[in-house]
Amino acid sequence: MTAKPSDIVSSESEELILVDHQDNETGTLSKARCHDGDGVLHRAFSLFIFNDRGELLLQQRNSSKRLWPLYWSNSCCSHPRKGESIVQATARRLAQELGIVAELEFVYKFTYQARFGAEGSENELCSVFLGRTTQPVRANWHEIADVRYLAADEVSGELSDAPERYTPWFRMEWQRLNDDFGDALGRYTSPL
Repeated sequence: MTAKPSDIVSSESEELILVDHQDNETGTLSKARCHDGDGVLHRAFSLFIFNDRGELLLQQRNSSKRLWPLYWSNSCCSHPRKGESIVQATARRLAQELGIVAELEFVYKFTYQARFGAEGSENELCSVFLGRTTQPVRANWHEIADVRYLAADEVSGELSDAPERYTPWFRMEWQRLNDDFGDALGRYTSPL
């Protein structure tokens, strides 16, 4: 299942799952149309993966991304496809984007809408997970421009000093994890 660093693993034509604000499925729509204009609410996930030193894996989005190209973000974020559960989708994307496996802990879900100028919008009901891996990252360069690990205080410092370098969902999620789920976050930011 692990993609090679040169594999194309996503497309604008893939069918995403439309949902209401209670996460009930309401249909499907292409990824491109889900992100047009103000966006159409669809199911998504965000993963925060830590190493054994308690550092968070950050990724810089590839320059070919339609929304927020070359912005830094959390470890992995994507969408389940039509007929795919969140559990299946998160495992698939970890393998395809980062070449890793990690046990994930669901923390919370929320809806948000964020506009990226004329290019379109994210309009997502997003499930947020924490996880840990000791495996080396094998980034898929079609999805990712760069990766790095930072300690939690360094992440918070960078988000405070230069928020414009980061995706809006990552900024919102990191703040909420710190404000409302500090115990869960602390289990991962502490070294093994």
